[in-house]
Amino acid sequence: MSVANLCRRLQPQVSARTAAGFAEVMRRLSAPLQVAVAGRIKSGKSTLVNALIGRRVAPTDVGECTRLVTRFQYGTVDRIEVVFTSGRKEVLPFAPDGMIPAELGVDISEVSHIEAYLTNAVLQRMTVIDTPGLGSLDAASVSRTEELLGAANSDDGSDDLDDTSRNAVAGAEAVLYVVTQGVRADDQQALAAFTAATASREAGPVNAIAVLNKADTIAPESVQGADSDVWKAATILAEKQAALLKPRVADVLPVIGLIAESAESGGFTSADAEALRQLSTLDEATLETMLMAADIFTSWECEIPAGTRLRLLEKLDLYGIRSAIDAIHAEPEITAGALRRLLLEASGLAAVRARLDIVFAARADGIKAAAALASVTALAHASGDPAERQRVHDAIEVLLAKPEAHQLRLLEALTLVVAGAVDMPEDLAEEVLRVGSNADIDAQLGLPGSGRQELAAHALERAGWWRSFASFGATPAQSRVAHVVHRAYFLIWQQLRENRR
Repeated sequence: MSVANLCRRLQPQVSARTAAGFAEVMRRLSAPLQVAVAGRIKSGKSTLVNALIGRRVAPTDVGECTRLVTRFQYGTVDRIEVVFTSGRKEVLPFAPDGMIPAELGVDISEVSHIEAYLTNAVLQRMTVIDTPGLGSLDAASVSRTEELLGAANSDDGSDDLDDTSRNAVAGAEAVLYVVTQGVRADDQQALAAFTAATASREAGPVNAIAVLNKADTIAPESVQGADSDVWKAATILAEKQAALLKPRVADVLPVIGLIAESAESGGFTSADAEALRQLSTLDEATLETMLMAADIFTSWECEIPAGTRLRLLEKLDLYGIRSAIDAIHAEPEITAGALRRLLLEASGLAAVRARLDIVFAARADGIKAAAALASVTALAHASGDPAERQRVHDAIEVLLAKPEAHQLRLLEALTLVVAGAVDMPEDLAEEVLRVGSNADIDAQLGLPGSGRQELAAHALERAGWWRSFASFGATPAQSRVAHVVHRAYFLIWQQLRENRR
């Protein structure tokens, strides 16, 4: 907690306002990592939030709450707090169906955001922030989201939120960005504008990943090389989107949020499994006809009630229904629980969670510390006192010079290269990106599947190369980055050597 110690040490040496800001930074350092789920309107953000939390709690239909920022965090008692721009709070219960009420019974123009507390294990290590969709026709909703993303600053560089709202809402340290089939210019602008911890660190491969949601709606014939396979088409398209969005994001992964939500949050029941079992007994020609389109599926004359079919469609869509029926045909005695697990696997949620763990959870302390340093710098700059600014700057430089601050220096170097603040040759920039944005050693070294001895030899060779580059031929800015990368390789080599003993 070296950044927290820095804040604690500096508090008596700065103004009361800056000291209060440092207190907020320390509070955030001890809190779970805050991940904002952002994207365009109707991209399925709230559905994905429910799947990640494992509970259907975020409203997915257009209503009051979908126009507000909602923070889902761990609490010992399930409750909702409506936070007003004045700072006043009003506590509400969840609706009988377990969701946030569709109507809050208050003037939402006076609402800053919603705090939702849940007794949920996932939220003990990650606070999930659901945002209104970018591109919404509701200007107020867009403004709330842009405030969270740091995109709506006033002309003088200060934001329009009061302190309570800014501290509670503008503090996401990482972003999960949701796209659908087409990446638009404003998707890229939103990612570029995303800032961490009330400071101006842009989103990048350290603190941002994207998902291609509604992967089941992609027509495989529209994607070259898909071989009529929907999931293969989604994977190819996600790779293309990753190329468009990098280096703003670490990766783009396909996911089917609706199926993930139904399978993970208890929405898929034994009654649904039984309805699918009945559907599977229909003759092949009838089934194929019904699965051609949603309206045919619900209106076709058959013994399964139309209402039951509509419920299945709302929970699984045609792709999920087809996947489940195929599974029943392959294993007629499959249980409801096994069918649910199969649907969860088909949704792609496991891969998204694994990537969240690699990109966010495994380096949460580093991400939070880097965001905290950016906040400390911004707070000192905003004070307007040159002496205070210099005092904080000097303290940060001393901190970064310490060996234990290497992870912070690596994140800083990566951010500088990704943002273009330090101009590097393309191949070297790619190498910095790879070393700084991966948690696994073989991925950092670009040698997946290699043996320990080969990895160690490569790490040592690259450490020597970067040290030479730092001393000969690099500009001063490049040299600073090169020294950090050299140390990263050296520490990797050291770790590999120690683990071999």
